[in-house]
Order: sequence, then structure tokens, then C-alpha cells
Amino acid sequence: MKPFKLSLAAALALAVSSACAAPVVGPADDSFFTNPAPTALTGPNGDLLSYRVATVNLGAGATAVNAWNVIYKSTDSRDRNVAVSGTVLVPKAAWTGTGARPTVIYAVGTHGLASGCAPSKQLALGTDYETANIKAALAKGYAVVVSDYRGALAGATSTYLAGKAQGNAVIDSFRAAASVPNSGISLSAPAGIWGYSQGGQTAAFAAEQLSTYAPELKIVGVAAGGIPGDFFKTADYLNGSIGFAFLGSAIVGLGNQYPGQLPINLLANDEGKAALEKISTQCVFQALFENQNTNIAQYTRNGITLEELLAVESVNVTLDAQTLGRGNISVPMYQYHGQADEFIPLDQAVGLKKAYCAKSTKVKFDLYPSEHIVTQFQAAPTVLTWLADRFAGKTADSTCNTTAADPKPTANPGGGDFIVSLKSWPLNASVGLKTLGQTVLLPATSTFTADANVTAQTLRGNLNVPDFKQTLKIIGLPIQVGLKIVPAGETTGSVSVDNAGQLKIRGTSPVDITVTSVLGIPFGECKTVSPVQFPLSFDGPISSLGNGALNFSGTTSFPLIKGCFISAILSGLMSGSGQTYSLTVSPPAPVKF
Repeated sequence: MKPFKLSLAAALALAVSSACAAPVVGPADDSFFTNPAPTALTGPNGDLLSYRVATVNLGAGATAVNAWNVIYKSTDSRDRNVAVSGTVLVPKAAWTGTGARPTVIYAVGTHGLASGCAPSKQLALGTDYETANIKAALAKGYAVVVSDYRGALAGATSTYLAGKAQGNAVIDSFRAAASVPNSGISLSAPAGIWGYSQGGQTAAFAAEQLSTYAPELKIVGVAAGGIPGDFFKTADYLNGSIGFAFLGSAIVGLGNQYPGQLPINLLANDEGKAALEKISTQCVFQALFENQNTNIAQYTRNGITLEELLAVESVNVTLDAQTLGRGNISVPMYQYHGQADEFIPLDQAVGLKKAYCAKSTKVKFDLYPSEHIVTQFQAAPTVLTWLADRFAGKTADSTCNTTAADPKPTANPGGGDFIVSLKSWPLNASVGLKTLGQTVLLPATSTFTADANVTAQTLRGNLNVPDFKQTLKIIGLPIQVGLKIVPAGETTGSVSVDNAGQLKIRGTSPVDITVTSVLGIPFGECKTVSPVQFPLSFDGPISSLGNGALNFSGTTSFPLIKGCFISAILSGLMSGSGQTYSLTVSPPAPVKF
């Protein structure tokens, strides 16, 4: 029996050696994203299986980075070994802060179920709609690790919204990143987890699992926004609404993760099977726009309603397993939500905050006045400031002891058109007077209000500019001029979002301009004889809605000024073509809750 014992020992040694073997450099083409054989998944969680140098397109002004694609080992919601892919990005410039370079573990929101929608592939093409947030983290000097979750590898299927699997995937992406040769990422350096929407769910699940799944990691904080923490309330909110695609995608993803508990083939009718199959091939914006206002009963056998479907024991158990707030989070949490969120209900987010606070988690909750997409990008500066404080070892504050009443949602109705409402958004605007060679700054209290109907592709709104005074140099003398700018009708135009998340706006904002006084002396109605037309033209990522990059600029003509005895002088100074303008609108500030 001795030879047998020796061979067994050798086999065990070989197994251990294989599990700890150095990762291989993968191919440069798309075959890199091949799903490894189960026999390769014998190492610890986060085991780096393969990697390669990656080329990423982060757009103009991005921090120069070294980047790698990685494939690593993780576990899904059923504790099965799985392979997951992702991207590691590290600024080329040396870290200048205290200690080792921190890492932001970035949990992406919904990208779509098809493998081609994965962040690794979209970052390479320059089409990832979350690039703005990733760029912002890199600009701070942080390393950024982005998991594709399960489903980006050839032959693998998405387990969309399977919370435990997603949480494990982002934790293990950090472990794998530290094994990439010359990445400079250290598991002993501080790290933070940041995610929104699906990514918010992921970040919260990862945080709840840290103490048991990754106690060795130095995670110092988690920022999670737009969290679907209660799937029952969220499913009801999405059913029959503009966000049905997220519900349909959840059915597919959870069905893949729990095929015995969510048997789509038994529950869906032929129309439903076809629709879910199509959603499986679409990226997020295409799925969103093509599945608006669908009711689940349309896709089920015998018209089973959502309420009846949720009453099926196996379905109920599956959704209940995605419920957040039952586990304690040992690190500080920054939670945020849009008051006008049309996809994820506000009340369940408030309930989640209270659940964490009851378990002594230190939660700071900010309520943004915006809808879902805007909030994702508006919150980025606050998130990064909050994470910077955690990396610096500062004590986190908390709003757990607030006495404020629960906030009420301001979302547009769930059914009907997809409308992004801009309600009194701050307007930062200036007008360049060509003849004078000077710039007029509009008051800081100026606002822009509009409804951007993405479904109908229409834009309707108005500027609101308080009367103001501006000092201009006229023949070398500083002269105070009183000005009034009022809408001469609605701001109108078109707005659209394509399947890649690119926003396009075309429109016109007409205003009447009146000089009300010179040197404090009123001169009556010194008014443009016809409205000044400010063309509105914008092409850029949808992130611009929230991150302050929604700018309209160009040139226009000022008509003659009539109505007072100095009209001719004013016309000579202010009228004519070639007048420049810049109008930047951004969301209002959040409030603490």
C-alpha cells in the first residue's frame, strides 16, 4: 500500500500546486473571455486565473492609466465555484498621498445581460456609461477595480441581481487585482466599495458579507446608492412602468442562478419566453426603451399576476434571499437615493437605512432631489469626498439619529412616458458682448426648469433669471447697468438617448432682454425689438445630466434695442451678431436624512 500512499500524496501536492500556480497571461483577442474549466477553480476565492494588459478608452481628459483584464475565481449565491472577469485600472502617476495607494472597488449598475455589455468590453470601446464616475475616482489617484459579475465569459450566463454572487464578485475582484504583476495594488492598503443601483445592491451585499467572506481585507467604507434592498416592493414598482426591463432582466438573472426555484419555462408563456430571450441579448438602454410599461401578466401562463407570482413559494424564497438589511455592516456606510427615483422606490431605501441603523451600522444618508440616472452621477463628488475621509482615517458621521420625517417621493408616474424632470435646476450662465468685449454674468440664483421626455423625444421648459445689475466698462468708465432677462415663450426642442447612453439635445430658448437702468437711472423699456434666440445643442454621455457637464454654448445675435431715448446708444453697444453665451445646468444639492 505504500506506493498508493505516495501517489496520493503526490496528487494532493499537485492539486495544491495547481491551486496556487502563477496566473497565466491570456490572449490579446476576444478569446481571453473564455470560461475556464471547472478544474481550474480549485484555488481560494479571488485566485487570479489569467490576466492581460488592456487598452481602455476613458475619453478626453482622463488620467493616464495602466490597465489589465482579469479572470478570477469567485463563488455564486449557491456557493458554487465560478469564474468572473473584470478590469483593473491604476494611474500611471505615482501615488502622492499618505501610505499606500487606496483602491476603489467599483460595483457597476445595470449594463445588460449580454456578454458584450460587460464593463470590460465597453471600457475598451469607450462606450461604458459609467466612465464618468470611474474617471473621477482615477483622477483622485486611486486604483479602480471593476468586476463584470458573472456572465461576461463565453458560455456563462448572467446571474443579474443575485446579491450574494455579486457581492462576492466585487470582493474577489480586489483580491485578484492585487495578484496582477506590477499593479501596485495592496490588500493591506485601505479600500472602499462604491456602487449604485444594481451596484448599490452589490456594494451593500459585499459589505454585509465582509466579516465572514473577507475578514482579512482593509475595507474602510462602503458607498451605496439607489439600492433595491426590498425586491418585493421594487418588483411592484417596476411592473407596468417604464422600468419593466429591470424586472424582466431580474427574472432572467435570478432564473439562471436559481433554475429550480424560478422555473421560467414553467411560468412564462410563449410571448414571455421570447421577450425574456430578447432582453438577454440587449444592453441596458435598448432593453429599457423597448420594454416600457409592460405588465408581467402579459408574459405569464394563464395571465398570472405579479402578486400571484410572488406568492409561489419558490419564487418568494428566491426574492427574499435578495433582501438587504438583515446583516450587520462593520464599516461606515454612505447611502444615497434620488427623491424622484422612477425605478427604485424611495420608501424601501429609507427602510433599509433604518434597518442598518438598528444594527449599529454608522450610516450617513443623503437625499438627492433628482431621478435615478441623474442621482447616480450627481452624487460622485460627495461619494469621493466621503471615501477620501475614510482613506484618511477620519471618523465618519451618521444621520441615524435624525428626527426628520420620512421623505416623500416626487417621482413622475411609473407608467406612460419616460420623463426626466429638471425642477429649478441651478443655472450658471454668461453672455459675451462682442462690441464691448466684456462678459455679463447672470445671477447665481438663476434656474432652469424643464421636462425632458425621452420617450416622445421632446423638451419643454423655461429659464428663470432674477433682475440684476452688472458693471460694464463703457468708454473706459465703469457703469452699472440694470438688466432684465425674461422668457419670450417656452424653451422647446428635442431630447433623445441612444442605446449606448449618449444624450442628444436640440432646442431653442427665446428671451427678451431689457436694460432697466444706467447708473441707477431708470430709462423705461429699453428692450430688444424681438426675442434673443439661444440655440441649445448638446451631444454627450447621459452622465452629463448629473455631473455638471450639461452645457449649451455658442453664438447668437442681439436685435436692436428700442423703447427709450438712449436706445440708439445701447444698440450700438450691445446689438449685432457674434454674441457668445454659455449656459450650464446642474441638479440642486442633496439634503441629509
